[in-house]
This record gives sequence, structure tokens and C-alpha cells, in this order.
Amino acid sequence: MSRPTRRLVLTQLAAAAFATAMAGSALAADTIKIGLVTALSGQSALAGEALTRGLTLAIDEINASGGLLGGRKLELLRRDDESNPAKGVVAARELIFKEKVAVLFGGLDTPVSMAIVPVANQEKVPFMGPWAAGTAITKNGANPNFAFRVSAVDEIVDKAMLQYAQKTFKATKPAMILVNNPWGESNEKGLKAALAEKGVASVGVEKFEANDLDVVPQLTRLKAAGADTLFLVGNVGPSAQVVKSLDRMGWKVPVVSHWGPAGGRFTELAGPNAKDVHFIQTYSFFGKQGPVGERVIKTMMAKYPNVKGPGDITPAVGVANAYDGMHLAAKAIAAAGSTDGDAVRQGFYKIDRHEGLIKTYVKPFSATVHDAVGVDDYVWTQFIDNRIVPVGVTVN
Repeated sequence: MSRPTRRLVLTQLAAAAFATAMAGSALAADTIKIGLVTALSGQSALAGEALTRGLTLAIDEINASGGLLGGRKLELLRRDDESNPAKGVVAARELIFKEKVAVLFGGLDTPVSMAIVPVANQEKVPFMGPWAAGTAITKNGANPNFAFRVSAVDEIVDKAMLQYAQKTFKATKPAMILVNNPWGESNEKGLKAALAEKGVASVGVEKFEANDLDVVPQLTRLKAAGADTLFLVGNVGPSAQVVKSLDRMGWKVPVVSHWGPAGGRFTELAGPNAKDVHFIQTYSFFGKQGPVGERVIKTMMAKYPNVKGPGDITPAVGVANAYDGMHLAAKAIAAAGSTDGDAVRQGFYKIDRHEGLIKTYVKPFSATVHDAVGVDDYVWTQFIDNRIVPVGVTVN
């Protein structure tokens, strides 16, 4: 080989080696994108911010420990669905097709999540639900199923609502006041099943629209039917209207609610009797905390100037569910060894144990179980001085 030819070959080999090294470096530098579609404006914006903070805390911890897949950092991309299913689908498609997110987190509203899940299943992108509780979000009939959840589940919550109403208020004639959408339908089905299982009959079921300003007619019918407890399902604004309508009627009746009131400015909208609504949560930062809880509170206080203590971490479930969901999603990606959607889906099944905020998760997911939180993980709460506090806990 002549000297010029040898020089050319060596130059080409060096260039190839440099290109390979640069490609490897670029691969390590590429972020793993995590998407979040949720309400970031309107009455539920506070809950959307809580989800953001929970995800951010977990992502910061994962990145600080070296990232995933050989040093790749996680990056959070958010989109506002405005609690609108059509806008949620548009946002989800952008994050899936344009941004190539590895995992898509859904947000607050069951109708929005129900609209997004078919897209996630079709495109084989894992969907993690940190809030919306509609049973059919994870039990959606798809095979394979890409929807997972760290949150409440309607059919389980409904059983817990009945148990709580019977134990706390000695309910024998419960009635339902439900938002007229897929979330309300999910809970009507679940509550009827829970009641039938216990041999109890509902004295009435009434529906209201999300934008109703008065539900006195519906409540009047339930009162006439002899209701001694109300099961309430609705997000912040509609739930507040139920409380104000009860005030106008002068009807003092126990209200056992799904967790909709926690999502925003409930006490401001509902007035002084907001405190009388008892609602379910998956976590509270009040009371004795484990090591993970203590660490999260400390980090929140250091990172967010408006957080002075546990009462400022609100809604607590948004932070807790998103925080645990992100760590579990990271373990699934690590188990998959890639960001390929189907591999990550199967990675969820390989999670053995995780010391989380809500609980210690032991094999939380399987091919038939896509919900990591069960009935034993719920906490009953109420608003005290605009803070969500476990029922019976005294705070200063």
C-alpha cells in the first residue's frame, strides 16, 4: 500500500472511530422524555401543579443518581388539556408523535384519560395515571394493555365509601349525587355493586352537569326519599355547588365524597361548610412520616418557596401519586433496557419491590393487575383551615 493510500485509510478509520464515539456520546446525552397531559389552568390548576411537582421531584432524584440506560437524563414535557377530552387527545398525540415520549402521564379527569388511553394502546406507549380514577382506564379491554395507574380506582373507592358511611355515620339509606359524565357513570356502577354486595339499597340517584350553579332540585328529591347520607362524585367546582345548594336548603346531611374536592379551590368555592365533606385520599403529609415522606417534605420546602410545611403540599395525592408513579415508570424503563414502548410495558411486570411514598410496592403490576394502589392504602380526610387533614387528626 502506497504512503498516500495508507494515509487515506488511516484518516478514514480515525474519522469512523470519532463518529462512533460521538454517536455514543450523543446517545448518552439524549434525554428520555416523559409527557404529562393534565389541567394546568382553570379550577383544577392546583392539582395539575401538584402532579408536576411530584413528577419533578422524582425526576430530579433519578437524574441525580445517574439517570437511566447508561446515564440518560429524564426530561418532563407538559401540556394543558383544560379538562377537555378533545384537547387532551391533541396534546397526547403531540407528545407521542412529535416529542417521542417514553411514558405518558395522564392527568385529572376520567373523560380525558378515557379519550387518551386508546391512542396510547394503539401507538404502544405506556400510559401512567396518577389521578383519574375511572375503573375502565386500566380495565379497558385492550390486549396488550399499556395503561397503568398509581391512584384511586372507582370500583375500590366505592366500596370504601360505603364502608366509611356505614361505620362513621351509621348510614342505612344512602343516596348518590353524581356528575353526569363517564366518571359519574363509573361510580354509579361501582356504588350500586358495593351496595348490592352489602344488601343495601340506594334511595335515589341524581345527576348534575359540570357547569350547574344550583342542584337544589336534585337534592330536594333525595331529601324527600329519606336519604341519610350522600355519596358525592364531582370535581372541585361541581362539588362546591352541591355544598352551597345544601346550605340554601338548610339540609344537614353527611356527605361522603370521592376525592374530587381535593383538586383545587374547594373551600373558597364551597364556603364554610366545605369542612363537613369527608373525602378519600391516597396520602397525607400530616402525621408521622416514613423516611421517604420526610425526604419529600424536606425537598419540597427547599425547592418551592411557598411550601413551609405539610399543609402547603396540596393536593397531597397529586404529589404522592405522581412521585411514586414516576419512580415505578423509571424502574420499568430500567428493566426494559430501552425506551421501546412494549419493552417498557413488560418492564412494569418485572418490578419486584419499591420503597415508595404511599407504601412499599411489592410486585405492584402483572398482566392482569395494572393498578398499584388498593383499598388498604386510602386515607379519609376533610378540609380544616383550607388544609386537607386526615379525619380525627388535630393540627396547629
